[in-house]
Amino acid sequence: MAGMITGWRWFNEPTTWTAEGDTVTITTDPDTDFWRTTHYGFVRDTGHILGTELDGDWTLTATFRGDYRDQYDQAGIAIRADERNWIKSGIELVDGHQQISAVVTREFSDWSVAPVPNPRSVTIKAERTGDTVTIAYGLDGAEPTTLLRLAYLPPGTPVTAGVVAASPTGKGFTTTFTDVNLTPGG
Repeated sequence: MAGMITGWRWFNEPTTWTAEGDTVTITTDPDTDFWRTTHYGFVRDTGHILGTELDGDWTLTATFRGDYRDQYDQAGIAIRADERNWIKSGIELVDGHQQISAVVTREFSDWSVAPVPNPRSVTIKAERTGDTVTIAYGLDGAEPTTLLRLAYLPPGTPVTAGVVAASPTGKGFTTTFTDVNLTPGG
């Protein structure tokens, strides 16, 4: 992964992060999130993304684990066209339990979660093919074959894709990405 992130850029770089070998560790800053309007009435575009610009079809896979402790602590992958159009998916701590989560935003955010048994690690796979992003996951080293979400993303729209972490209500937490792979084509 070290070679992978060469040339990758931060969107909202966190105060504390490290990259060693094939591992990236992020400690989130407090009051960071990605959200637009729905239910809560606020707009946040402050979460941390380490990514690269992409166009066309591609597959992004990331394996990670986190020391989630506060409501809505989150880590995973992000696909961001701009502040009004983006997708994030991974683990989010909700009411004291890890939930597999996906947020798709096209002007307004929508959020879905499903309970998972507090896995040691999660692998998220996002595959962009034409106008579709297919998101799947695997727990504790399993291949990401469980379908979580199909989402629309206009074809020909360049995006920044990479890893994401945020702490909307907490004081920050640490998450570690041990395997990130980006493959051109669908």
